[in-house]
Amino acid sequence: MSDTHNPVRGRSVLGRLFHFLWMLVSGLLKLIIIVSVLGTLAIAWFALRSGHGAKVEDNMPLVLAPTGALVEQIDEDPGQRLLQNLNGQPPQQSSLRDLIDALDAAKDDPRIPFAVLKLDGLSDAGLPQLEELVAAMKEFRASGKKIIAWGPSYEQAPYYAAAQADEIVLDPMGSLSIEGFSTYNNYFKDGLDKLGVDVHVFRVGEYKSAVEPFTRNDMSPDARAANVDWLGDLWKDYGKGIGEGRKLPETAADDYVRKLGAGLEAHGGDNAAYAKAAGLVTSVETLGDFRKRMGAQVGMDDDLGSFRQIHYLDYLAAIDYEASKKKQSAKNTIAMVAVQGEIVDGSGEVGQAGGDAIADLLDRARRDEDISAVVLRVNSPGGSVWASEQIRRAVDALKADGKPVVASMSTVAASGGYWVSMDADQIFAHDSTVTGSIGIFGMIPTIDRGLAKLGVHTDGVGTTPLAGTLRIDRPMSAELSHIIQAQIDKGYRDFIGGVSKARNIPVDKVNEIARGRVWSGEKAKQLGLVDAIGGLDEAADAAAKLAGIEDGEYELEEMTPERDFASELLSRFSGEARYAWMPARTASWLRTMLEKTDIEHWLSSFNDPRGMYAQCFCTPQQGGRGR
Repeated sequence: MSDTHNPVRGRSVLGRLFHFLWMLVSGLLKLIIIVSVLGTLAIAWFALRSGHGAKVEDNMPLVLAPTGALVEQIDEDPGQRLLQNLNGQPPQQSSLRDLIDALDAAKDDPRIPFAVLKLDGLSDAGLPQLEELVAAMKEFRASGKKIIAWGPSYEQAPYYAAAQADEIVLDPMGSLSIEGFSTYNNYFKDGLDKLGVDVHVFRVGEYKSAVEPFTRNDMSPDARAANVDWLGDLWKDYGKGIGEGRKLPETAADDYVRKLGAGLEAHGGDNAAYAKAAGLVTSVETLGDFRKRMGAQVGMDDDLGSFRQIHYLDYLAAIDYEASKKKQSAKNTIAMVAVQGEIVDGSGEVGQAGGDAIADLLDRARRDEDISAVVLRVNSPGGSVWASEQIRRAVDALKADGKPVVASMSTVAASGGYWVSMDADQIFAHDSTVTGSIGIFGMIPTIDRGLAKLGVHTDGVGTTPLAGTLRIDRPMSAELSHIIQAQIDKGYRDFIGGVSKARNIPVDKVNEIARGRVWSGEKAKQLGLVDAIGGLDEAADAAAKLAGIEDGEYELEEMTPERDFASELLSRFSGEARYAWMPARTASWLRTMLEKTDIEHWLSSFNDPRGMYAQCFCTPQQGGRGR
């Protein structure tokens, strides 16, 4: 072969030298990254083994300060999490279970005199999640220990938990931001018409409104009526919780919102003063004054510049190390498998519930002789029908092997989230869980009209009437439309038939309460879609009882999908390098825009091999940073 046909040999001596140097530098960079990661992990492991790190001292308050989104299970890009730690950035996710476990342990720990709740770093939390946190807070307070909340401001979602504290302290320049629940979407029909894009929708159920943004310019009357119903149930539950916590009428939160304008005017625009007058905060105090007041009770930490304290994650690490040195008797194991995020075919990416990955976890639990039962923790609006069915079949296999499965619904367990839950031996939900949305849809866009406006046309031949009909640059044929709708109808019959069999409800009755309609957990229980109102602990107790385990004689063990740490870490470093050549301000803007839209990630969730989806766009909007 001549040099002109070999891209490497054909280079100049200088070019080959640059190529060699680049390969050498690239290899060294990867080696440095891997060695650094392994070194960091080794240091952390030796610190844990040697007992170094946080230590629980006497008279040390527990600080509950979660950051980012409250989740059922930490599911972040490990490389991104490492970068956050190295840069001193707070985590973007906090485990609900960690907060509850810390409170459960601290309530009986004589070294912990009280707890401090600081929630301004919490960006996203569902009402059912907060209800479970509140239940743990109540048990902590029942032990005779106080919880004191302080915040520069309170958004609607975090305030629900803060309202259950003995004291709610607000900065003098802070505010209490409550506005109610809502659901608003953008509607694209006119815009798509102008672009010449036709979206062909196939669905069953007049309430299956996930497709409406592509076919309408506004919310349909059916969707509007259903949304008003379940949002009203959630707002009622929110108000009830605030009223119980502050010993006020259940209308206190609603009154605060409706009278906000007049209240601010009466207090000279001082939101903190109005919140205190309304009884929703107990005192107004700067962080410096708050620290001094707490320090008067437990002493000051000069290095920290605040009162003596221990962060809840450090506390969990310390007590885990203490427990590891004590010989414990073996207990029965209840596995917890989380279905969190959109349900997608395959293993899924970070933040998604991969059907294959979760089915594999359930199969491992089935084959593990030490696992007696499984709790399926669901916080998902659904997604791929095929992936949801793989998870449901794995649940059935567990039951066939004699291992009970109990579903525990969190913030949202709708559409595909209900599909994966319906065959469980029992289903637990919160009053404020968003569930139901039992329906199927499919969408195919065609852009032939848009191309025609540009003078581009498509023509050709095929061996059958169906050959080439799925091209988006051709109009949708009547025959293909009929075929797809037939498959969607069959998928819907499978869905309601499965619900009928699993829940022992006549098919006609299931059809009446299905049709894509969203229900609150409270209504779902009345309709027979769930068995009981309760959280993860109640679901675990029920699973243990079904497995014949005595009260409390079990360990709840979290099972997580395996992630390829090295490849994810390197991909994160590669992603950061994309912005290295840009001016800092431009790179920051582009990164922010991509993170906000994340169109590629969103589109990747639509990967069902048959193009059929059981999905609900029904997460309530709470204003501010909460959901």
